[in-house]
Amino acid sequence: MGSFSIWHWLVVGILVLLLFGKGRFSDMMGDVAKGIKSFKKGMADDDAPPPAPRQIEGQRTPDATPIPTPNATGETENR
Repeated sequence: MGSFSIWHWLVVGILVLLLFGKGRFSDMMGDVAKGIKSFKKGMADDDAPPPAPRQIEGQRTPDATPIPTPNATGETENR
């Protein structure tokens, strides 16, 4: 009485097939596969580099104009 016989397992298997059916079981496996794929996609999105920092409106960028420097005669010239 401690272990189940083949008849017990056969009855359990028939009950499982009646409750879940062939289509339901394959649908559940498909849903599990979709969940794993979306989890992997979400993990891959976390590895992506962060976007470049955006410039705040009204903030000025540094000017790229050269600063005049004095030459040997004391005059200023642009480089």
